[in-house]
Amino acid sequence: MLFLKKEDIEKCFDMRAAMDASLEALKIYSEGRATIPLRTNIPVPNAEGQSLYMPGYVECDNGKDALGVKIVSVYPKNIEKNIPSVPATMVVLDAETGIVNAMIDGTYLTQLRTGAVQGAATELLARKDAKIGALIGTGGQAEGQLWAMLTARDLTEVRIFDIDFERASAFAKEMSDKYDVNMIPTKTAQECVEGADIITSVTTSKQPTFSSEWVKKGAHINGVGAYTHNMCEIPREIIKEADVVIFDTMDGVLQEAGDFMQPLEDGYVSKEKYKGELGELGLGKSTGRKHDEDITIFKTVGSAVLDVYVAQKMVEQAKEKNIGLTV
Repeated sequence: MLFLKKEDIEKCFDMRAAMDASLEALKIYSEGRATIPLRTNIPVPNAEGQSLYMPGYVECDNGKDALGVKIVSVYPKNIEKNIPSVPATMVVLDAETGIVNAMIDGTYLTQLRTGAVQGAATELLARKDAKIGALIGTGGQAEGQLWAMLTARDLTEVRIFDIDFERASAFAKEMSDKYDVNMIPTKTAQECVEGADIITSVTTSKQPTFSSEWVKKGAHINGVGAYTHNMCEIPREIIKEADVVIFDTMDGVLQEAGDFMQPLEDGYVSKEKYKGELGELGLGKSTGRKHDEDITIFKTVGSAVLDVYVAQKMVEQAKEKNIGLTV
């Protein structure tokens, strides 16, 4: 069995590889060649926690099908023990034999593939000449989102907003040391968003994190954080105004993302407003940006198809480069 820690993955699998794998996974999903059951959530009341299991099977064109399950636990009291409150592990199986052949750091896998799917969408939907990025939220997913935006487009400036300005400033300074891009912490969301070519919101906010009035023509927007019915980080006005609205998976977004479910339920927008899935766009079965002035939106809530397929590609690369611990 192969064990891959975060440091192992970093040696053999970068954001470019993750973006390519994520788009391929969603293309396979949109073709109906993946089996992704609903995740199983097991409450653990004695520990005030819960354990979630996200299995999946993906048919791959190279004949090496992907099979696996990501296990994510939510144990808030772990913080008192100085251990992660949301530990995650990806278990990879050999699809030919059903035998477990690898275990991967699921926390880093999630961060990487969540950034990567946004990056794949940004690459397909944002203007080619995009130069200014806006990042709203500096939590655990923020760096992956930033890395993906910078991989998708040659940005010269990224504005960073968080409800805690000190946190935004610290994040901007840390990222300035990693990337040769001007990182600007902003005190207001308006200052962050106005004039930006690419806007990425990665928060669990129950209120829109910016106003539609601040979005310039031609901008591309990524909604990454909201994943429950009561979370609502993307303003409904910009959803209605947008020329293109694309999801990672139609079923997932319309079951989990409040900012896109609520306008539909209220009759503010019709389902026809939602143009399709990123995989369909990648296959040429859905239409993306037509004009430079178009406003485009991508929403992701994540799917086990991304975990299973990206993990399979990580294992293939690690074995090819002899990286990781084999037991």
